[in-house]
Amino acid sequence: MIVSTTNTIENQPVKEYLGIVTGEAILGANIFKDFFAGVRDVVGGRSAAYEKELIRAREIALQELQQQAAELGADGVIGVDLDYETIGQGSMLMVTASGTAVKLA
Repeated sequence: MIVSTTNTIENQPVKEYLGIVTGEAILGANIFKDFFAGVRDVVGGRSAAYEKELIRAREIALQELQQQAAELGADGVIGVDLDYETIGQGSMLMVTASGTAVKLA
């Protein structure tokens, strides 16, 4: 399945718009990861633990989006938007993906 942030797919015109599809992922951050991430932030390093969780949450949200599109009989999802939020004073990470499911010609 083609998934794109653009509103068109080059050389593949949209035959039918099937509707908006979404995917969400909410992941809790481990207290030890939080502690060590804070230490790394103080010394100016990157937090590998948070980066892994962010990647995992994004992958889950996009998988859900594609599954929902497949259930509609879509060939692709266009106009995909990813949003990242923290919930509960930063103890949880939420990633949402949304787009338009389409049948391509």
